[in-house]
Amino acid sequence: QVQLAESGGGAVQTGESLKLSCEVSTYPTGVNCLGWFRQTPGTDKARVGVATIYVGTADAHPGRDTYVSEFVEDRATISREGAKKNTVYLQIDRLKPEDTGMYYCGLTNLGGTCWGSFNEKYYNTWGQGTQVTVSS
Repeated sequence: QVQLAESGGGAVQTGESLKLSCEVSTYPTGVNCLGWFRQTPGTDKARVGVATIYVGTADAHPGRDTYVSEFVEDRATISREGAKKNTVYLQIDRLKPEDTGMYYCGLTNLGGTCWGSFNEKYYNTWGQGTQVTVSS
């Protein structure tokens, strides 16, 4: 069974950095991309995509390996590490209060570029989330 586990969130001050981790138990057959999404606290709003990375097994795939949303473009980095590349990190620097929220990682098997599938409606496996709170 595929399981995702996020960690690394916390309460920080404006300008500080956090490195969130998403541990993937195993990548399902046909998986294409992993995405980090943020959900604003206290509401039932949709999850907003922060960054996404290709985690499939094809020798070649369309588009780039990683994409980062415009609202964090020069402050966030997404990467994969580990022998089996089962850990995906999201580092956000120079954090702002508007970065506050619950951060989730998810998987999608929708083909094409990771940017093209970068919407929560295309994701079908999620972790439990990790809370990030940025105070001014």
